Amino acid sequence: MSTLTSSPLKNQQEHPVTLDCLARPGGGAGFGSAAEIQQQIGTLPSWRLRRVTEYIQQNLDKDLTLAGLAAVVYMSPYYFARLFKGSTSVPPHRFVVWQRIARARACLATPELSIAHISRKVGFRTPSHFSAVFRRVTGITPRGYRTGHVQEDRARREGG
Repeated sequence: MSTLTSSPLKNQQEHPVTLDCLARPGGGAGFGSAAEIQQQIGTLPSWRLRRVTEYIQQNLDKDLTLAGLAAVVYMSPYYFARLFKGSTSVPPHRFVVWQRIARARACLATPELSIAHISRKVGFRTPSHFSAVFRRVTGITPRGYRTGHVQEDRARREGG
């Protein structure tokens, strides 16, 4: 009964015989050695990783769901999340948050934009949520980051 409910992908990883059947003797043309196949199972192909990271960068201001990201590279959400983490060492949600914070840091360098506007521009629904996430990731509030950045710019202009 348990064989009917278990995932076929899980069974393939647990049984090295499956990998040996896919491998060509001597690692010749085809699938490669069993070790190469095992390594490829745990990561996204480079074209898929590039495609999804470009999509994330272009759509940071939108609601990015796991299902939506997986659909960009034609995969199931669970399998995509597993391979994405294997490729980047972080889950997709954390990667998206880090990309949003990186974009926010660049935007905070321009004092003309309000923090509320920046929060919407990088995909947060409310400025308070943006501030909480920014502080959790960087250890400083957006206003504190902006103040420190402006002071550094002044010091550079006056000193150099």
